[in-house]
Amino acid sequence: MLRITELRLPLNHAEDALRPAVVARLGIPDAQLLNLTVFKRSYDARKKSAIVLIYTIDCELATPELEASLYERFAGDPHVRPTPDTSYQFVGHAPADFRAPDDLRPVVVGFGPCGIFAALILAQMGLRPIVLERGKEVRERTKDTWGLWRKSVLNPESNVQFGEGGAGTFSDGKLWSQISDPRHLTRKVLTEFVKSGAPEEILYVSKPHIGTFRLVSMVEKIRAEIVELGGEVRFEHHVTDVLIEDGHIRGVTLQNGEQLRADHVVLALGHSARDTFTMLHERGVYMEAKPFSIGYRIEHPQSLIDQARFGPNAGNPILGAADYKLVHHASNGRAVYSFCMCPGGTVVAATSEPNRVVTNGMSQYSRNERNANAGIVVGISPQDYRQDGQTEGPVSPLDGMAFQRFWESRAYELGGGDYIAPAQLVGDFIKGQRSKVLGNVEPSYKPGVNLTDLAQPGLGSLPDYALAAIREALPAFDKQIKGFSMKDAVLTGVETRTSSPLRITRGRDYQSFNVKGLYPAGEGAGYAGGIMSAGVDGIEVAEAVGASILGVTPARR
Repeated sequence: MLRITELRLPLNHAEDALRPAVVARLGIPDAQLLNLTVFKRSYDARKKSAIVLIYTIDCELATPELEASLYERFAGDPHVRPTPDTSYQFVGHAPADFRAPDDLRPVVVGFGPCGIFAALILAQMGLRPIVLERGKEVRERTKDTWGLWRKSVLNPESNVQFGEGGAGTFSDGKLWSQISDPRHLTRKVLTEFVKSGAPEEILYVSKPHIGTFRLVSMVEKIRAEIVELGGEVRFEHHVTDVLIEDGHIRGVTLQNGEQLRADHVVLALGHSARDTFTMLHERGVYMEAKPFSIGYRIEHPQSLIDQARFGPNAGNPILGAADYKLVHHASNGRAVYSFCMCPGGTVVAATSEPNRVVTNGMSQYSRNERNANAGIVVGISPQDYRQDGQTEGPVSPLDGMAFQRFWESRAYELGGGDYIAPAQLVGDFIKGQRSKVLGNVEPSYKPGVNLTDLAQPGLGSLPDYALAAIREALPAFDKQIKGFSMKDAVLTGVETRTSSPLRITRGRDYQSFNVKGLYPAGEGAGYAGGIMSAGVDGIEVAEAVGASILGVTPARR
């Protein structure tokens, strides 16, 4: 097949305009184009009054000779090329009679996006993985999560962070990533999602998403396939220790005292498994502190963002609810940027520990809530983790967790308890005065917000350098999105779980530097950020595990 890229058509082009445009682009009779498939559709909104759709089209032509002649004709044109093979190729399959002893089956710890795809690939290779998830199955977990949002009751083992589907289940369900993907592994992730019930449009729209409600049923279907293929998924099985002998993993210990023997353990923990990080550090598993970001959630009317991004085309169903991506380099040297932007969504309580407040953003598939929200966060480095004036000595890999906890506890205090979040109007934040009354933007965070001064002296909700950088960035962002620093927009704190504060370092073979058979993976291990990159990392780690068990050559990115 032949692929055309950068094929541009007006936003409101006729439904049947694509085929004539392809025929005209190739300069062939219509009869010689047997079929066409939209591989990708994006848009160019730089000129708001004339937004253009940009297509990537795969074409099936009448004869191989015609295809060869077109490659020759377009030899210097980078936008006419052979269609690459995006199908997934397994590194190997277990023989039909392969039955690894139960104590040698691969173990996957965690069942978020990374753990799901690690387990799925292992199951599809015939290796019967055992999944250990500390939280509950997704529907029970949803009830517990709503318990925090509606009744201020936190279950530390079943919440936004822990349970089937991982943190990505209660998010915007964004299915795009900026990772390098020469093997087209993101296509494998999307294909499995469609097979489990996602709309087929996620295969071709430029920024696909599916939302929380759809993710719930999809996760259940993927779990069912893993089980059908011989895998097991054990919920409320909390790993509390690892068994290491002579530098090699030999199994794990569960909270109930049970021990599972295993020579291959995938750590797909997620970024909030703080107790597990501590245990691994105590057992000598090599890890290091890494940068992450902290800040607030900001909410605007979605209509304001739509108008700023799309102008007269705001509301067009093809475009949907508008998003944005913003960056500002502050005068104090800090980078401030938008993070996890959720069009038409809500700000949610995302703590996993008692007496702490953490915020995140979430959207449903429809993205039809009144507000847009995004994290406005400041990049920090391991040197920032030190507290109480400490300036010398090494930074512990666990110091980032202590840093997060400090500001999450401060937010709980500023909110007044019961997981109420501290909030402030943007206009008041810029002026440095306490907010007392809401304006036109109704904050969506549940259990609720307490209006305050997020930067009050001696009790600020973020470090001074972060407060100063955000205060400078908001008016700068207004130059890119008119109205962004509107006085009634709401800041809700705090956002601290942007990524893992540490990295469980691994080699090119995906194994821990100093514990063979231990495979750190995904966001918690510091190797992903979001559903897609975590899923891809889960696939690559599963391939490494499978190659080790089957004795084949592992795949390489």
